[in-house]
Amino acid sequence: MKANIERTEKKRVVIVGGGLGGLELAFKLAGGDFQVVLVDKNNYHQFPPLIYQVASAGLEPSSISFPFRRLFQGHKDFFFRMAEVKAVDAAGKTVVTSVGDIHYDYLVLAAGARTNFFGNKAIEATTLPMKSVSEAMQLRNTILRNLEKAETEEDPARRQALMNIVVVGGGASGVEIAGAVAEMKKNIIARDYPDLDSSQMHIYLVNAGKRLLAAMDPVSSARAERDLKALHVHIRQPQFATEYKDGILKTSAGLEIPARTVIWVSGICANTVEGLPAESIGHAGRILTDRFCRVKGVQDVFAIGDQSLIEGDEEYPLGHPQLAQVAMQQAKTVAENLKSLQCGGEEKPFKYRNLGVMATIGRNHAVAEIGGRKFGGFAAWVLWLVVHLRSILGVKNKAFILLNWVWNYLNYKQSLRLILKAKG
Repeated sequence: MKANIERTEKKRVVIVGGGLGGLELAFKLAGGDFQVVLVDKNNYHQFPPLIYQVASAGLEPSSISFPFRRLFQGHKDFFFRMAEVKAVDAAGKTVVTSVGDIHYDYLVLAAGARTNFFGNKAIEATTLPMKSVSEAMQLRNTILRNLEKAETEEDPARRQALMNIVVVGGGASGVEIAGAVAEMKKNIIARDYPDLDSSQMHIYLVNAGKRLLAAMDPVSSARAERDLKALHVHIRQPQFATEYKDGILKTSAGLEIPARTVIWVSGICANTVEGLPAESIGHAGRILTDRFCRVKGVQDVFAIGDQSLIEGDEEYPLGHPQLAQVAMQQAKTVAENLKSLQCGGEEKPFKYRNLGVMATIGRNHAVAEIGGRKFGGFAAWVLWLVVHLRSILGVKNKAFILLNWVWNYLNYKQSLRLILKAKG
């Protein structure tokens, strides 16, 4: 079976994954001297930093999702194929997909990462991840459905379990979703669910580390912890989840929390690609590359973003942080190097430029570390809003998100808290 893509005289670049890195690379190469083929299991790009707002009913999924075909309308020699990548045949320079084999001159692996359950299959089957828009929708439905059930539940213990929400993971995603749900409790529950006592809704944040936001400075961690506690989030650290069974989450410290909603954001691991040699795989399953993002042990194959680990970087021996800005900067480096190869120019190594890190904690609260400065509160929160609004694709989406944020800030009277059940 073939993927129905006609070859031309141009060199073909196949990009696996339409995340922030893959999309940036496609934008840099489309309409130029290459035939570009983008392969993704979905037909849309999703904006990861705002997925938690979909999960907490703050934004519609369409506000942070963008169809690939719409983004590249009018670009010649650009092709999109919605497909699952099964393997890479480096010797035959072919990507084996669910819609057929796709031949390449250059291959760029940018398929990102997935939720890491650390081998615990039981927890993987019973908790709720938050890595994609579809998972965020499932989480939103679960939270709202459990609140509906709690309103009619007569048994106090079962009602409490339906109202409790546990977030496992103290990184940026865990802090942000815990803060968002806490804001929901504070501003929405009493109004939307008058038969529930909102003070009985408890939000727990279980963190295996000694402090929240371990990738940030301890000052920022302390501020985030203080802000979450002000929202009445129960922080339990350092302890990790050991079991979730029969509606009870157990931790390494012996804590047992009855909860029908357990959100698992305790880390990520690189998506794997079959067919690469063993020497190409490094720490935590990430694909080993040189400083030019070329995959070790194969020819004309590159890896960027969460999947990649650059060898020989003394500053990041276990790989660069799995952040959007790393993937996008690597995409720009690979794009420039591919263009240089076309005209016999010199390739340039990737050098990461840390533009800063931020995390939002709730209304008027965030932490930011930019250019050596560490600050929080309202200023950091506004900066977080501006940075993420600028990163959203499309004028219409920017307008919708801004309107939602303004309306939400003024009165929380949204119409987004819908339980949508897909069939078929």
